[in-house]
Amino acid sequence: MRYAIIGDVHSSKKDLEDVLAHINEQAPDSILVGTGDLYECIISKRYVNDRSFTSLEEVMLLPDGFEELLTFPSVIGNQEERILFITRTDDPLLEKLSAMPETMELGVAEVIHGHQWKWGGEPWSLIEADTSKNLTFYGHSHRSGLIRNDCEEKIAFNQPYDVKGDKTLVNVGAVVSDKEWVLYDDVQHTVTFKKVK
Repeated sequence: MRYAIIGDVHSSKKDLEDVLAHINEQAPDSILVGTGDLYECIISKRYVNDRSFTSLEEVMLLPDGFEELLTFPSVIGNQEERILFITRTDDPLLEKLSAMPETMELGVAEVIHGHQWKWGGEPWSLIEADTSKNLTFYGHSHRSGLIRNDCEEKIAFNQPYDVKGDKTLVNVGAVVSDKEWVLYDDVQHTVTFKKVK
């Protein structure tokens, strides 16, 4: 089975359309999965305790036709968590956001957004990841990357990487602006980084 894994869309309809078209061209048989931050919250995290909102339009970007593109399962990201925290409404979209799981299993692999982990330093990067599987897909930093056995490796697009056996973290990159995604083949045990040109 093959999975097309995308994340950090941040309500960018055009970028998502381009990535979905690329996936359909490169791996039409793949199952689409999201790593969270599908939506963009427009209220800064500095102000989440100041007030609550009664309409989703006040707290998030929601372009016309965007929701119709979100036909795939996704874990929850920090953007969705913030939207849920500050919004008080009976809008069905809020119920959909609250149903997004924190993690998702893809056979021997797992998917998580990654904001739950420890980040910091200069440049800002992952310091410590709490994982339950040997192979974990995540997003959050908007930087495609491969960390095997705690060693970060330089990656190339369109080159399959063998991910069998090692403790491996795969950052799928960002749809917004970068138009990046990852193709995971759980039979061949490979991960291929992809980017729309």
